Amino acid sequence: MLKRRILSILLVLAMLVPFAGAAQTAQDNMRGVWVASVANIDYPSSAGMTAQALAAEADTMLDNIAAMGLNTVFLQVRPSADALYRSGLFPQSRYVSGNCGASPDGDFDVLAYWVEGAHERGLQLHAWINPYRITRNGKEELDALPESSPARQHPEWVVEYDGNYYFNPGLPAVQQLVVDGAAEIVRNYDVDGIHLDDYFYPGTDFNDAETFARYGADFNSIDDWRRDNVNTLIASLDETLHTLDPELSFGVSPAGIWANKSENSRGSDTHGQSSYSELYCDSLEWIRRGTVDYICPQLYWAIGYKAADFETLVRWWQKAVSTSDVALYIGLGAYRSAEAQEGDVWYGTAELERQLALLDDSIDIQGEVYFSYASLERVAGCPAMLTAHYKAKDAGHPAPPSTNEPDGCTQQQVTLLNMLSTLIASLFA
Repeated sequence: MLKRRILSILLVLAMLVPFAGAAQTAQDNMRGVWVASVANIDYPSSAGMTAQALAAEADTMLDNIAAMGLNTVFLQVRPSADALYRSGLFPQSRYVSGNCGASPDGDFDVLAYWVEGAHERGLQLHAWINPYRITRNGKEELDALPESSPARQHPEWVVEYDGNYYFNPGLPAVQQLVVDGAAEIVRNYDVDGIHLDDYFYPGTDFNDAETFARYGADFNSIDDWRRDNVNTLIASLDETLHTLDPELSFGVSPAGIWANKSENSRGSDTHGQSSYSELYCDSLEWIRRGTVDYICPQLYWAIGYKAADFETLVRWWQKAVSTSDVALYIGLGAYRSAEAQEGDVWYGTAELERQLALLDDSIDIQGEVYFSYASLERVAGCPAMLTAHYKAKDAGHPAPPSTNEPDGCTQQQVTLLNMLSTLIASLFA
């Protein structure tokens, strides 16, 4: 009997070892919101505001976010090869000052203010960057970039596509620029995460044949080479960022359909844009390699929508992460409700409520993120609905008090430690 008890203790100790000191880089119970700066969608509400107005608007938004029961802000800090922070690599954003390269009033540091304000309210702040987009408004916007812009310093990195301009993802120097830019943020700001959206290659007819001829000799097709370029970027960001901060959360929000089953046997039973074959984002490969801490697919369709049913896609993504350590957050299209007219399935809060109920009843889902802040405010009754939803959820599923956990331990470790204590007590009983 004594030997059996000792063996039990050793087994519990073996279970504890893999978890001891493990970094928790993706959080459970994610309740996030995207705050978009591009085109002044969310913040700032207009370009050229005073420092006082920028601060006041941020305070109001952060107060409202906390009041709705949300816990994480995904702030877009690099919308178009620019910066809502002090950078040695990218010019200050025109969406803040009004002119790309010009500092905001009073040299106001948007990211620093938001990080401090979020943490004061118990919120996390993830810096959201767009890796390759340079312009949204064509040649005029490109010509207005300051000489300090990497797009002006290295025109050989720039590709025109459909009237706009992008950095060429196939160039190692461009990939390094994206990695260095993310690392600069982590070194200089106390952010909780780095977040990428779904804008990688803008289309299948991207003009990079010369780059493929130069760098793609190991690949049979330009499609596979493009996917590998994105995979390489993601892996490089993962390694670099976690070297700087092992507890940092790094993830991507891809388009909601990885691939349609009609074109790829591993795809979902859907009919829409394929991020795998049209944007060259192989999210399944990132999950397999573990090069992201979380994945947040943008499932901006209604439950029952024939071409891309929300529930069908939720189940597909659940399966995609089920054997991995990658957390799954679901991107919810609150903007659909903000744009809906009476009679539309998205009108009001009913569809969002149905989707939240489905997520709450699902396994392998660690939370949701809403696009975007302004949409939540524009939908009548939405802030109150979210406040009530999360208050009820917390009441029904209270999180264990952190004071009951030894420093640095997860709840799973606490459970195992309690088992160990029981076994030791029985040994000497």
